[in-house]
Amino acid sequence: EKQSDRRTSSESQGHTDIQSDMTHLVSFTLSLSLCSEQQRAYVMRLLDALEVTDRDKRLKVARAILYLAQGVFDECDTDADVIHWSRHNVFLLYDMGIFTALLELLSMEIDNNQACSSAVRKPAISLADSTELRVLLSIMYLMVETIRLQTEDDRPEWRTAREAFKTELGSPLYNGEPFALLLFTMVTKFCSMNAPHFPMKKVLLLLWKTVLFTMGGFEELQEMKVRGRERLSLPPLPEDSIKVVRSMRAASPPASAMELIEQQQQAKRGRRSRRPLVKQDSLDTYNERDPFKNDDARDEEEDGEEADSGIEGEVDPLDRDVIIQPPPPPPPLRPPTERASLPKGLPWAPKVREKDIEHFLETSRNKFIEDVDGTPTEILYLGMLPNLSQYVIALLKLLLAAAPTSKAKTDSINILADVLPEEMPITVLQSMKLGIDVNRHKEIIVKAISALLLLLLKHLKLNHIYQFEIVSQHLVFANCIPLILKFFNQNIISYISAKNSICVLDFPHCVVHEMPELTAESLEAGDRNQFCWRNLFSCINLLRILNKLTKWKHSRTMMLVVFKSAPILKRALKVKQAMMQLYVLKLLKIQTKYLGRQWRKSNMKTMSAIYQKVRHRLNDDWAYGNDIDARPWDFQAEECALRENIEKFNSRRYDKNQNGEFAPVDNCLQSVLGQRVELPEDFHYSYEMWLEREVFSQPIQWEGLLQQAQ
Repeated sequence: EKQSDRRTSSESQGHTDIQSDMTHLVSFTLSLSLCSEQQRAYVMRLLDALEVTDRDKRLKVARAILYLAQGVFDECDTDADVIHWSRHNVFLLYDMGIFTALLELLSMEIDNNQACSSAVRKPAISLADSTELRVLLSIMYLMVETIRLQTEDDRPEWRTAREAFKTELGSPLYNGEPFALLLFTMVTKFCSMNAPHFPMKKVLLLLWKTVLFTMGGFEELQEMKVRGRERLSLPPLPEDSIKVVRSMRAASPPASAMELIEQQQQAKRGRRSRRPLVKQDSLDTYNERDPFKNDDARDEEEDGEEADSGIEGEVDPLDRDVIIQPPPPPPPLRPPTERASLPKGLPWAPKVREKDIEHFLETSRNKFIEDVDGTPTEILYLGMLPNLSQYVIALLKLLLAAAPTSKAKTDSINILADVLPEEMPITVLQSMKLGIDVNRHKEIIVKAISALLLLLLKHLKLNHIYQFEIVSQHLVFANCIPLILKFFNQNIISYISAKNSICVLDFPHCVVHEMPELTAESLEAGDRNQFCWRNLFSCINLLRILNKLTKWKHSRTMMLVVFKSAPILKRALKVKQAMMQLYVLKLLKIQTKYLGRQWRKSNMKTMSAIYQKVRHRLNDDWAYGNDIDARPWDFQAEECALRENIEKFNSRRYDKNQNGEFAPVDNCLQSVLGQRVELPEDFHYSYEMWLEREVFSQPIQWEGLLQQAQ
């Protein structure tokens, strides 16, 4: 997460937004030599000018505020100075109420039907169609991200402002809904083709950072887990998963097809009459795959992996007649005649105190009917619930459009509206720069969506398991599992080592230092990093999402088998990064018993890595095919049963028109007798008749009452 935040400022701006014409902002420029009162006076003038009706003047003022949030770089000499003054100015802007004013302008732009209809009619949308939106979203992103990050030299008033801003963003203060819900609305409006000019990269980045700020990151999530377990008197967690993964080392990846062929050729050349002894490592490497199993004229990589991807002979999970029988029961220790004299059931009747029954009933009621804490997670879920499926489908549409394996289609959404210029490049250098920008643009979108989905799943699971389950089910029904597998069905090494960045154009370097001459050679060279941390971050997030969707779900695990995920995941093991390998091995572990004995025999090195690195449980039979879960599966029945429980939960917890089935009941005799009951005025005249008719004349079946009590 920290690695991914190193370039957030440049990612929010893009290479095309940095070089703005600042000549019209001279009158608004905030000089670094001004005192605090003068700076506040300048900001107040900008705040007043945001309310003008002229659209062009409002845009100039918004650009001036963006310049302040970027650290008045024209008056700075180093990158550190820009970052320092950016932080100072952002807290000043928040204190003066700039964020609220920007939110009103953003709402106006979202509801601007004229701009939306104009964008829908345009054959091609470019940067010019979203200028106002990009400026507003850039300022808001800088404010959220700058205030979110804590530093050691923060002033006390900045810490107070951070907590206030966090509460403000997570509360339903903006038209009765949290700020994140407004951004979700922008996403769905864009994906429904009603607003194709919305800059989705900036919207998704801002949405991700807003959720990260209001709900907390993985470290805050771990602290919340610890506090929750203490509150419920549960034993503490045995370890911190993040710390354990950080201490792990990457394993050597399985051998490729070419390496296996070379080893076999060397073995043939050096074969003797007597078979030599071979180390166990070599056996495992050789048994990874028989390179001549498949005769298809495919790519070497795919040929090798597809050969062991099928479900080998013994267990076919789709065959409903094949059920692995449990072992026969052991012979009885005593002859059955000795048991015949024993009484049926327990010799003593169980007893229970009335106090214990009341305590049990009170606990049961509190489990289903209690005061729900108004946490940011709860507030966001409640706001998302009516349109949850639309939000999930929209995010997956964007993820599909940004995936490197997806092909451009005429009916697909255009995610390049906020990266393509009005005039297409005419030189080779311009084309190369635009190509790098487009690839980088897609990578950022994948990063933002994967991080957002993972954060939502983790926080919802901690808040309430059924909230997690409904989002997971929407993801599964929207084909998230095959989408993630399709994402990994590529040369993953090339994707993680891609160099789609231009270091000299990163902010704030590009506005502080002199711009060197860009050449085709310098663009091809890229940066010196061995990996693209952004893409590695995205891959790990997607693997973790896939793990959360399939964990303890038999039918979803079978989807991994049906979609032949094993060879795709095995290719991902070639990335020598411990955390990524761990989540790949987890996904392989849950499906090994369904892949057949031949697959396990041919992939012993992978099986060894699973044994060494993945957590095991008592009676964990993952390496064998005799588990009780290795049974015919019914996807529809399992998901329908889960959906029924989810709907009951939502109805019980959020339906305001629910019946009195779960209403609390007063069981105290004195309290009930002490309540005032409204009776009609003439009741005391006919009281004796009512008593005779309803009480005395009705026979009481005392025996029946006693039998019911028993």
